[in-house]
Amino acid sequence: MDPLSYVLSGIRAEGSMIGQAVLRAPWAIRFVDRAPLTMVTVLRGGGTLVLDGGVERAVRAGDTAIVRGPTPFRLTDRPDSRVHPSEEYEIACFLDESECAETESNAIGRHDGPVAATTLIVGAYRASGHRHERLLRALPALAVVSEDDEACAWMGAAAMEAGDPSAGSQALLDRLLDWGLVCTLRTWFTRAGTDAPAWFQGLSDPVVAPALEAIHSHATRTWTVATLAERAGVSRALFAKRFTAVMGRPPLTYLTEIRMDEAAALLTDTDLTIAHIARTVGYADAFGFSAAFKRHRGMSPTAFRAAA
Repeated sequence: MDPLSYVLSGIRAEGSMIGQAVLRAPWAIRFVDRAPLTMVTVLRGGGTLVLDGGVERAVRAGDTAIVRGPTPFRLTDRPDSRVHPSEEYEIACFLDESECAETESNAIGRHDGPVAATTLIVGAYRASGHRHERLLRALPALAVVSEDDEACAWMGAAAMEAGDPSAGSQALLDRLLDWGLVCTLRTWFTRAGTDAPAWFQGLSDPVVAPALEAIHSHATRTWTVATLAERAGVSRALFAKRFTAVMGRPPLTYLTEIRMDEAAALLTDTDLTIAHIARTVGYADAFGFSAAFKRHRGMSPTAFRAAA
């Protein structure tokens, strides 16, 4: 498992939908799910995404925006907040299925006379555990990727499925949105270059990548710098120097971070004993695990579980 797959394994689309808005200007659509991540893909038309804190970004057909939650945000035909929209709608599939059902009708609003049409694919993502936190820390409040026609092929498939639903359509649509999120994030991080998180940059490094794959696939193994260097096919000294330069931390420090992230998820999402969790994340006993966890998180596993 690579690092991007790891951080995405704790977040999934749920209640995905197609929304077509035919609205009288000025209009606004509020997204109030408070999801950790929301993906908005514009199939037709466009508008301006407005986030708290003054963040604004125009989006048009072919753009996909990833909005980091949980603060609600708006899509409007104009960014000027002083203009009161004549039509304002909400998308809130997590909160109330009836609201989602209204949107799924593919007609949020219809009016006679001049109108502006906007068609969206909206995916709200639920989190499971703490794995997604590393991803959220690496993302800005708003990330927009403009795709070419070929890269947007998945959008058409999603739109067709939503327009003619049958058995399993919701599950299929959710999986399409999961796939779209992976593609969008991979494109965003690739284009970010040196501004991408170290764990993503490491995937393109021939020395670091094999070690990352080993750590994320088998974090509980008793890895040493020597065994990781063997996976990378280089000397121990060269591996340690290269890994630290690319990742910004020594290999065993990174391994500990991954183990502690997994431990945090288990402490929050399960009733497993501390001893069981210690073994699960690669520690021989609860004492050694508890000491490592406290150094990393600033509190004992028991206190962390109680706080969570």
